[in-house]
Amino acid sequence: MKIRNYYFWLAAIVNITIDILSKRAIVEVLKIEGTSIAIVPNIFHFTYIRNHGAAFSILAGNPLLKWLSLVVSLILIAIAIVKTFSNVWEQLGFGLILAGAVGNGIDRLFFDGSVVDFIDLRIINFAIFNWADVSINLGIICLLIHTFIYQPKQPNSN
Repeated sequence: MKIRNYYFWLAAIVNITIDILSKRAIVEVLKIEGTSIAIVPNIFHFTYIRNHGAAFSILAGNPLLKWLSLVVSLILIAIAIVKTFSNVWEQLGFGLILAGAVGNGIDRLFFDGSVVDFIDLRIINFAIFNWADVSINLGIICLLIHTFIYQPKQPNSN
């Protein structure tokens, strides 16, 4: 039996699992918000924080954020059930975005409306983020590849 959109489901399940396990490990190991472990000193750290907003803490405390993740997740699942994506890049793109929405949505729905962030790239002085955020960004990159590189060429109308 062939599974429709196999890579969509695979990307979603694998990355949801990585996100959940990595967040739980950080909470278990670091325990106290603000605690940090240097993986590569002054370059890459794991720093446990809770983000009550979306990217860069925008909309912090807005209760609609928890429902936004749920709505996005349900829409992506519905699309994957009824539509066959055109190539692996589209499948991976939407699957990774689903993983990010579900990963952060689980935190928002079950843990006080915030998400666990822990990836701290100090070398570029960037916001602390989590695997769900990485998944969303990788998904966008895959969709850009799908859109600009692997779309069928339209015949010239000369």
